[in-house]
Amino acid sequence: MSREFLTPEVISKIDSLQFRARMVVEGFIVGHHKSPFHGFSAEFSEHRAYGIGDEIKHIDWKLFGKTDRYFVKQFEEETNLRSHLLLDQSSSMNYGSGALTKLEYAQTLFASFCYLMLKQQDAVGLTLFDTKVRKFIPPRSKSSHLNVLMSALSNIAPGGETFIAPILHEIAEKIHKRGLIILISDLFDDPQKTFNGLKHFRYNGHEVVVFHILDPEEMELNFKERIRFVDKETGEKITTDPWHIKQAYKTEMQEFCDYYKLNCRKNRMDYVQVFTNQRLDEVVANYLIKRGSFR
Repeated sequence: MSREFLTPEVISKIDSLQFRARMVVEGFIVGHHKSPFHGFSAEFSEHRAYGIGDEIKHIDWKLFGKTDRYFVKQFEEETNLRSHLLLDQSSSMNYGSGALTKLEYAQTLFASFCYLMLKQQDAVGLTLFDTKVRKFIPPRSKSSHLNVLMSALSNIAPGGETFIAPILHEIAEKIHKRGLIILISDLFDDPQKTFNGLKHFRYNGHEVVVFHILDPEEMELNFKERIRFVDKETGEKITTDPWHIKQAYKTEMQEFCDYYKLNCRKNRMDYVQVFTNQRLDEVVANYLIKRGSFR
């Protein structure tokens, strides 16, 4: 398959979200990874003496160093991963200066992870939100669940303002079994409040991944003429010469992004900054490589 096939420009011309997801995943990932997410939900229970037939990888080498005896770790449940994917559908996500809006790009990225996880029989759930939770679909691992997820993703209508923090707290209270939380958003809300919501998941023992979706123009502000900016969520307007505010704007945006990078690292969360002009297959593949998932 031609690598040019998976550019945002070409992806934008494919009507079926499920077909987009399959192309992104199978066009680059299949055959190159081995269970990139599988197994995070297995919980350690106790040790037992090593016996013939036990796998060496389960030996607790630290305990061997203390006791000079071989013990293997036992786990309460060897279930597949339970993943909850949270997608921001607020009005600000409907901005796009290129072939795809942030929301369209996020939908395809979201669908690609759904396709990949269900292909390896992990359970995937979906939450769509703006000012409130618009759709909550609990995780399932059946292959037929993909149709349910794709239908919900395909019928998104951009909502109102962004209220990420209360949504995160609400979902954290709903999810009782530990698993993987993936948030896909432009994060255009109060950073401290939003991050407190993310920490709620970490406090409950979840692994957290944040995909920060941005349009390149939102970082660069490369407009040449006097322009009117309209806030998609509040309707507030400002007319200005971009060159007059560009440097201050870029500094503030960089500080905004750096806040998440720093605090995610401190709290053992993965932060992935993504621009809508990046190829989807590269975004997925680079992240799996970062996790050490390619074999």
